[in-house]
Amino acid sequence: MVFGISVVVILAFVIWGFLSPESLSTQSSAALSFTTERFGWFYLITALIILVFCLYLAFGKFGHITLGNDDDDPEYSNISWFAMLFSAGMGIGLVFWGVAEPISHYINPPTLKGMTPGAANEALRYSFFHWGLHPWGIYTLVSLGIAYFTFRKGHNGLISWTFEPLLGDRVKGPIGKTIDILAIIATAFGVATSLGLGAMQINGGLAHTFGIPSNATVQVIIIAIVTVLFLASAVSGLDKGIRILSNTNLLIALGLLLFTLLLGPTSFIFDSFTTTLGGYLQNIIQMSLRLTPFTEDSWVASWTLFYWSWWIAWAPFVGSFIARVSRGRTIKEFVLGTMLLPSGFSFIWFSVFGATGLKLEMFDGLPIVESVKADITSALFVTLDALPFGSYIAILATLLIITFFVTSADSATFVLGMMSTNGNPNPSALIKIAWGLFQSLIAVVLLLGGGLEALQTASILTALPFAVILLGMCLSITKALRKEERDYRLKEKRRRRKVDKLLEQEDLL
Repeated sequence: MVFGISVVVILAFVIWGFLSPESLSTQSSAALSFTTERFGWFYLITALIILVFCLYLAFGKFGHITLGNDDDDPEYSNISWFAMLFSAGMGIGLVFWGVAEPISHYINPPTLKGMTPGAANEALRYSFFHWGLHPWGIYTLVSLGIAYFTFRKGHNGLISWTFEPLLGDRVKGPIGKTIDILAIIATAFGVATSLGLGAMQINGGLAHTFGIPSNATVQVIIIAIVTVLFLASAVSGLDKGIRILSNTNLLIALGLLLFTLLLGPTSFIFDSFTTTLGGYLQNIIQMSLRLTPFTEDSWVASWTLFYWSWWIAWAPFVGSFIARVSRGRTIKEFVLGTMLLPSGFSFIWFSVFGATGLKLEMFDGLPIVESVKADITSALFVTLDALPFGSYIAILATLLIITFFVTSADSATFVLGMMSTNGNPNPSALIKIAWGLFQSLIAVVLLLGGGLEALQTASILTALPFAVILLGMCLSITKALRKEERDYRLKEKRRRRKVDKLLEQEDLL
């Protein structure tokens, strides 16, 4: 039932997009305006609650609990684990927005006058904010819930089973199925958003490097070619295709990062990182709850609300995938690993690429701003061109986008297959191929129906109902962990009584 209903909903959307892309764009824009105007506050508060909740789990009394049996060891090494969760969680987006977002904020900052030193400072700070602790807190919540109820409690690896403490046997009925269907739809549209961004970025790299036209037709061809690649990887399985590609992604990303750091304005990058990190930590609460009801400014809706909804839409996919590769880690180790390490890498990434782009624009006279205004996908490649060996680094960046595209898509086919087959940890190749094709079709429809704006709209709309599910998940996890802690204390009390009794008997003897 879950598979059938999910497929019907997604196919209806795809057919609508192909038959009437203008109607899809018009209706989606109207729904987007309604959602951001009426529920923007809900997205912001939900993200902050989840972040605080995850920190509470890491540093509270539940941190010692293992995601699995007490004697389970982690299945993957720390490096492979980090590579897989990072590639699944952020890959394409980081490359797409690494230069484009700071420059966009520099042009139009949230609170200050654009094209000023203050705007540059704020541009990097909000880039840290959008890609830092909040998104990884959302991912951590879902993955922790799935890992705990799957490996610790022995349930199926489905989102619905994380609600077993609240719903009991009703988790097997219509309520549980509805939760799983919403998770699948959010995942399909969230991943399709990233695939669309990836196709646009690959097209931008090919246009900049080889002069290939940048348009929707070329982007559809790119999606078709890469679909074949990620389906081949998905069919090969988790340990072969996804793990190897994830490690490759991390190596290429590190290479691109180091090239830019060493060949670019190194001291300026370190200075920017230091001051931006301080500003981010100092202003995190204010940024987390910032809305503009008195000025009706659309900046928060265009950026922060888009990102929060994108992360929420991605959460079922990333959460399911991270849970699958995280057995044997304690809650404290898991939460700190999934929040601090990727957030730190994102901070470094934006400092290296964003600060480089800002310096080239502000002090070296290069037209980075004009490039972003003309074509946002060219921002990274125009920036790299200004560095020594820039043309070779641009090719490396394009290769990284392709491998990130493949990794994200084949990870998503695995997760969608698992979620639509009652938590089967090894879904059939046919199911994975079907979901791979659906993801690509959604991305094509969104690109043809409005490009970047349509991609953003899809994320915001599909994330709203799932945000409610995330808050319920916080309550359910808390209830389960409190029960386990009570059982643990009772067991320890009985053990101590038994030991005391044995000691008394020895004394009598």
